[in-house]
Amino acid sequence: MPLTLPDRLPAIDLLKKENIFVMDTSRAATQDIRPLRIVVLNLMPIKITTETDLIRVLSNTPLQLELVFMKIKSHTSKNTPIEHMRAFYRDFELLRHEKFDGMIITGAPVEHLDFEGVNYWQEMTEIFDWARTHVTSTLYICWAAQAGLYYHYGVPKYPLDHKMFGIFPQTPLLPRLPIFRGFDDVFYMPHSRHTEIHRADVEAVKELTIIAESPESGVSIVMAREGREFFITGHLEYSPLTLDTEYRRDLGKGLPIDVPRHYYKDDNPDLAPLVTWRAHANLFFTNWLNYYVYQETPYDIEAIH
Repeated sequence: MPLTLPDRLPAIDLLKKENIFVMDTSRAATQDIRPLRIVVLNLMPIKITTETDLIRVLSNTPLQLELVFMKIKSHTSKNTPIEHMRAFYRDFELLRHEKFDGMIITGAPVEHLDFEGVNYWQEMTEIFDWARTHVTSTLYICWAAQAGLYYHYGVPKYPLDHKMFGIFPQTPLLPRLPIFRGFDDVFYMPHSRHTEIHRADVEAVKELTIIAESPESGVSIVMAREGREFFITGHLEYSPLTLDTEYRRDLGKGLPIDVPRHYYKDDNPDLAPLVTWRAHANLFFTNWLNYYVYQETPYDIEAIH
């Protein structure tokens, strides 16, 4: 089954060119299927790119999904056309009384700030609390993972001397978990961040379980509440060219930036990226949708609590 997306969403045409099956709401209305409702809180600056990345990895499943895009009222996007935001995004206040089978909260370019110093932190904490009673399972990605771990469990973040930037090998620590069904002994994950969490802080919280980590990039996936919450410190959803775009953007601005590690062929930025994470990224999101959303959510969505 395809994803059900809002009519005229730019990602539809982009992904059809990649031979990915999506359909708009007009066609979906003719099918008598209860789709899984997935809400995406997109905090990234260039929202259309993030939408496309997420839709790409969510599309590889036999389940029909209905995506809803949420925005926070206390922050206005400067890098996405206002017409796009009005057409495809709804404020949290308008969604507060709805329930969803799954939720994805993206990263945000505010790592340099203390959590309480983020101008939309209060609204974020309301959303974090709301998700626990209105969503079956939530994925927190990158900054959102650190923010969620801090808010719910008191796990602090720490600044890095150098940006964690590149593709790093990860080891599943509990390979028999359904989220890792079909995984190899090692998988790869893109990272692009200036802060980190420490293993000891996570291990000190009995409600948290580290389920994947890397000797180079540290803790990568933390699970809580038997899979109702996953905290992912990297970006499995990244497209092949995302790190290249970030690297050349920072070079163009004259910012200090290292070549992303384990990314370009022969570590040479004049050569094409070597894509090593895409298969496991698709498998991760498919396993999440199947085993932690579809298998756990009630048919009557209002029964979620």
